[in-house]
Amino acid sequence: MILFQLHGFLCIFKFCSHNPFRLIGVGLSVWTFAIAGCGCSFDFWSIAICRMLVGVGEASFISLAAPFIDDNAPVEQKTAWLATFYMCIPAGTALGYVYGGLVGGLFNWRVAFWVEAILMLPFPILGFVMKPLHLKGFSPMESKLIPTSNEPRDGEMLAGDQGLKGGSKSPSTLMDHITRFSKDMQELLRDQVYVINVLGYISYNFVIGAYSYWGPKAGYSIYHMNNADLLFGGITIVCGICGTLAGGLILDKMTSTISNAFKLLSGATFLGAIFCLIAFCFKSLSGFIVLFSIGELLIFATQAPVNYVSLHCVKPNLRALSMAISTVSIHIFGDVPSSPLVGILQDHIHDWRKTALCLTSIFFLAAIIWFIGIFLRSVDLFNEDDDDQSTTREQRRPLLEDTSYEA
Repeated sequence: MILFQLHGFLCIFKFCSHNPFRLIGVGLSVWTFAIAGCGCSFDFWSIAICRMLVGVGEASFISLAAPFIDDNAPVEQKTAWLATFYMCIPAGTALGYVYGGLVGGLFNWRVAFWVEAILMLPFPILGFVMKPLHLKGFSPMESKLIPTSNEPRDGEMLAGDQGLKGGSKSPSTLMDHITRFSKDMQELLRDQVYVINVLGYISYNFVIGAYSYWGPKAGYSIYHMNNADLLFGGITIVCGICGTLAGGLILDKMTSTISNAFKLLSGATFLGAIFCLIAFCFKSLSGFIVLFSIGELLIFATQAPVNYVSLHCVKPNLRALSMAISTVSIHIFGDVPSSPLVGILQDHIHDWRKTALCLTSIFFLAAIIWFIGIFLRSVDLFNEDDDDQSTTREQRRPLLEDTSYEA
């Protein structure tokens, strides 16, 4: 619940932030500090708190980076660009396995966190110093009121702007932001396409989270691998990068629509689940590696399409919140509970092959949920302007931009 509250705070904060990239800077600063804190942790609770703080940076970054890519990518390559961004997730996770398998015995585990924090340090700095950029659906908050021929001048006051005295901005209370957040949340939860997409993503991430935690242990127990970390890491790096990029490219070739995205999500997940199930039924290690690699290629093809749906099924001003709630949901209901639940199941079954088969079968649930999305009435709202945004754009322009501002 603490993690959820932190994410919720960021969701509200994005409405009152002056610059989207400054919010990324704030989030990544907390993320970098938390990663360094993990390396300095001295007991379970200290590292648990630091790991929760890592979620703050993830929320701010993912929530704004994806809309930024969506705004700037060519129309015919939107999902390919998103795929390039999201392939870093499986690649980074797999590198952790490789680190543990290759040099984990030579260096203390704390070194990995410290090196990661040092390498990440330039990015939060960039978020603070970077010139403000406008995101579609965001009010140009770092702006000032620009008088027009229809606006009063020389000390006159606009109706409804009695709070603007001496050039100060209209006051905005915390309750206003909470009310706006509540209305936006209601709009998201009423969106059947968005809800179905996130439910499928939760089921999918339930399996992926448990794979990432228990995969090497299961592999060692079933196939007696000499170095399960290195093997699983290598497979995930190759299949994660290739599969994620392939999913984005295929959706672009199909024509990027919400309906086509659901078709790719359900089809790839269903076929990937079949290959992974058959892989765990094989008794030979070589057969397992071949079939599991094919399954992972198909499974990771979902990364770009699932996030494309979350970005395009909502109005532009809701994209950041859409991505934030999706990220929160897949962690709270997906990968966080999956690892302990799978551990409990294994304690009762005492057979990693059966446990892996039970876990993998949940991919079919994700495929069914996304299959339902194909038949929902879906409208791409990327080009739909919010009324409040249109009004704001007419009245305001950024301080750091040229005198001619285009939304």
